[in-house]
Amino acid sequence: MSAAAGSRDCDSAGVSDFDDSRSDKRGLLVDPSSWGQDTPDNLLPRQNKSKCEITDMVRSSTITVSDKAHILSMQKFGLRDTIVKSRLVQKEEDYTYIQNFRFFVGTYNVNGQSPKEGLQPWLSHGTLAPDVYCVGFQELDLSKEAFFFHDTPKEEEWFKAVSEGLHPDAKYAKVKLIRLVGIMLLLYVKQEHAAHVSEVEAETVGTGIMGRMGNKGGVAIRFQFHNTSICVVNSHLAAHTEEYERRNQDYKDICSRMQFCQIDPGLPPLTISKHDVILWLGDLNYRIEELDVETVKNLIEEKDFQTLYGYDQLKTQMAAKSVFEGFIEGELTFQPTYKYDTGSDDWDTSEKCRAPAWCDRVLWKGKNITQLSYQSHMALKTSDHKPVSSVFDIGVKVVNEERYRKTLEEIVRSLDKMENANIPSVSLSKREFCFQNVKYMQLQVQSFTIRNGQVPCQFEFINKPDERSYCKQWLNANPSRGFLLPDSAIEIELELFVNKTTATKLNSGEDKIEDILVLHLDRGKDYFLSVSGNYLPSCFGSPIHTLCYMREPILDLPLETIRELTLMPLQTEDDGVQLENPLGIPKELWMMVDYLYQNAIQQEDLFQQPGLRSEFEHIRDCLDTGMIETLSASNHSVAEALLLFLESLPEPVICYSTYHNCLECSGNYIASKQVISTLPTFHQNVFNYLMAFLRELLKKSAKNHLDENILASIFGSLLLRNPAGHQKLDMAEKKKAQEFIHLFLCSSP
Repeated sequence: MSAAAGSRDCDSAGVSDFDDSRSDKRGLLVDPSSWGQDTPDNLLPRQNKSKCEITDMVRSSTITVSDKAHILSMQKFGLRDTIVKSRLVQKEEDYTYIQNFRFFVGTYNVNGQSPKEGLQPWLSHGTLAPDVYCVGFQELDLSKEAFFFHDTPKEEEWFKAVSEGLHPDAKYAKVKLIRLVGIMLLLYVKQEHAAHVSEVEAETVGTGIMGRMGNKGGVAIRFQFHNTSICVVNSHLAAHTEEYERRNQDYKDICSRMQFCQIDPGLPPLTISKHDVILWLGDLNYRIEELDVETVKNLIEEKDFQTLYGYDQLKTQMAAKSVFEGFIEGELTFQPTYKYDTGSDDWDTSEKCRAPAWCDRVLWKGKNITQLSYQSHMALKTSDHKPVSSVFDIGVKVVNEERYRKTLEEIVRSLDKMENANIPSVSLSKREFCFQNVKYMQLQVQSFTIRNGQVPCQFEFINKPDERSYCKQWLNANPSRGFLLPDSAIEIELELFVNKTTATKLNSGEDKIEDILVLHLDRGKDYFLSVSGNYLPSCFGSPIHTLCYMREPILDLPLETIRELTLMPLQTEDDGVQLENPLGIPKELWMMVDYLYQNAIQQEDLFQQPGLRSEFEHIRDCLDTGMIETLSASNHSVAEALLLFLESLPEPVICYSTYHNCLECSGNYIASKQVISTLPTFHQNVFNYLMAFLRELLKKSAKNHLDENILASIFGSLLLRNPAGHQKLDMAEKKKAQEFIHLFLCSSP
């Protein structure tokens, strides 16, 4: 589901849509004529937008991080405007004052249930109506349809329930709704505050299997309230007591991948940390460890929450600075919020008998924040979790209109004098970068500093002649553009990451870790940076037939042999051209499948729960060196590595040339078998081998809880890929691909 799909107009119980409210950037009513003609156009008060215009602005948040470069040429922000804005930030204390606003922050894992009771005991328990509501849900819908196709009626049901449960003493405007599968976040403000809310953006990050499935991950809404930037994050992290490292990894992934494009395209995307106030809520899933279930329950009975908190994983991980560094959590004075028998206040009596835990949490980071309450709400019994709320007084920077005008006029006057100075010039701390032993999907980062002289300057990495980007696909500069005030400096990170898009040409030698970056100064000169290094070839990104002709581990082969085999065209039996002694299937594929067959055939949630990144790197190294006997990783990590291997194939298992034939015969097993028989021999072998393995898994479905639909959905999009190069199949194609694989899972060979 896209972010835009969540932005529906809805009138419920005193709630209006934010699109109907007036949105001025600072909420100021200023006469532009009083500023004089030299005031930059982009700093004038924004005109009231029509509903259509604001809707378009909100929808811009659906643009993914990788697409954001395309925005840059759409709107021009001059250097002068950028300097003025920067100076205004520096002098912010001269024209703002702190005013407290009341924020309600709530989180509720609803276990796939529809609303069965009013939410007033949770949302309206205070005597004073909050100014801002931040309401998050997890496990909104646990159905297979929601997981694979992202659509759910539960979104509307819970949105309506929240809107009806807001404090009755105020009228609210819905600012934004964002959802990723079952993780949903709603933001409301009192209607009288809507004019002071601006720059609303929303993003999602999936941290599920293969780093993108949305059953786990986070959603976030960032906005400007008066002159304070606020980011609200709702996350659902990895489950199970022993998986605290996965939870830590999920948190770090959300922090690194959650990026919001800015109104000024000359500025780099905003990360979560680049906000004045961060409110983080959700089912963080950290558990109580080192205590048995009965001891935990006894401590709860005695209301000895302080002793119990000493065994809380989140407390331990925060103390070790492994997660949520710099965040604060209030004292836990309420009993654990998980796990209850649905419809009651009784602890879990199921076969698993889960130990109680504080899974549902609210944390914060920033200045001028006072927590007024932090509690659970036992009255609600719809789910196996209890909802949690925290109420804050947050000091927000409010603009004094008269002082703002004076400050702006002073800045503009001083800028006029400054612009008569010389051309800009910078110094670079480093111009040559060598990345050694680059590996598949293993990030390497090197940094350098740009230090400015006496003249404000705007910098940007620019394309070289006849090239479509300023750098090769495996490289990224962060930030790739920006501005510097006199005597200031900025650190630039060069990030090198090889993925399925770039690995094959690096294996074949068609590409090398070599590039020249051109750093351009506006009104100044260009600086050249050289990037070099070496890539360690990998089975990931290698064609199936190439790997079948590699009887030795890929890292034991000469580079020239790897290049020749990688460039070898895909052959069929009719070609009559065969090298000696090929393997029937790639040995690396056999190693992973055999490991799973031996160790994971009864593993619950196989192919649905992600592994650890460190374990993937270990698995990759074992496959590339042939040292499979040293493989030591969780079943989930090996399963995810198998999926990543299939995704990395430059030619999918079912070749591009047969893609449309497969979709056409997706309801006919005989015709489908005929299409598979036309594949090159190695591709046929791999397909039949994988289907045989998946059928073996299904024989153990009583233990591993897998079914044909789950496996067909997961493997359909990996084995069948659109030759047009679309990263994602559209819904109709996705369902046909699923049906095609489903035929082979339900039929005997």
